[in-house]
Amino acid sequence: MMSPEWQTFLQDAGAVVRDGRVMHFGNPSAEIQFSATGEVIADLSHRALIAVRGIDAEKFLQGQLTGDIRAVDSTNSQLSAHCSPKGRVVALFRVFRRDDTLYLALPGALLESSLVRLRKYVLMSKVTLDAESGLVQAGYAGVSAAQRLHELIEKLPDEVNAVVHSQGITVIRLPGLHPRFELIGPPAALKTLWTRLGVHAAPVGAGPWELLDILAGIPVLHPENVDSFVPQMLNLDILGGISFKKGCYTGQEIVARTHYLGRLKRRMYRLHCASDDPAPPATAIFSSAHRADEGIGAVVAAQPAPQGGTVLLAVLQTEAAAGGELRLGGNNGPLCTVQDLPYSVEAASGAGASL
Repeated sequence: MMSPEWQTFLQDAGAVVRDGRVMHFGNPSAEIQFSATGEVIADLSHRALIAVRGIDAEKFLQGQLTGDIRAVDSTNSQLSAHCSPKGRVVALFRVFRRDDTLYLALPGALLESSLVRLRKYVLMSKVTLDAESGLVQAGYAGVSAAQRLHELIEKLPDEVNAVVHSQGITVIRLPGLHPRFELIGPPAALKTLWTRLGVHAAPVGAGPWELLDILAGIPVLHPENVDSFVPQMLNLDILGGISFKKGCYTGQEIVARTHYLGRLKRRMYRLHCASDDPAPPATAIFSSAHRADEGIGAVVAAQPAPQGGTVLLAVLQTEAAAGGELRLGGNNGPLCTVQDLPYSVEAASGAGASL
């Protein structure tokens, strides 16, 4: 939830805020265009943080999430999923450590349900899970973003997922077409940094930042897709979000079977669709090469594309992605074409269960 102090700061800078989410800073179409080519700074208050504390915090998360939490330290973060007992993703987090606390960053819309699910497994563990309200999250990206940020912060993370802590701010390097960072800290520290970065960067709403996630092939799990995909369908094995050596965790048997047996039949792809209206998550994708009454995939996330139309991530049947005409929302819907991701899906699809 956005703090009143931070919301006032953003609104004074021109932000249009709706239900705790920055929609834009006055010119939505220009922000979309600029996000792909220029330097941008974005408020991420529509995302939430779960603070996991206690002497059993690492052990507890190790038994719940798909990633190897032992690898999360003061210098390294990771994507990691929480699964149902049937191996379907019910929450997707970026996990990082700040001081003595492990944090799970996720969409704010999934905060309460994620807390309820995780707390069910606490039992006798000496661990607490609480919504964090004292920290602000922001994003900064652009061709010169590393250089600009380095002028204000002495040391920066130089590899994807790496973390640096400086001047009370946690800096996480994110995947992206250009250098991209997440900045987490108390409101006073973030206000100072935002103001100084804003000399060169254009402030943008939540949508353009999600666009950068889509272009980088990084999934966001929205409520509409909870319990719909095994982690590999969201390419988490490619993105370092699954450990196949760590041992048991909730849903592990299904995730491991998907990895070691058969062939994965669905993967996440990036598409461009000839529609100016981004499709909601879970919207069906249809293919001319398959039955007209059955979708062959579903939208994960979509945003307006800088070149027009929309760009989206969608989980598709791998056969359908390789051939056939793809349509959004119905057989007569907008035409969609598969675009290259920054990583190879094909090379990773040779293993996995028939799911």
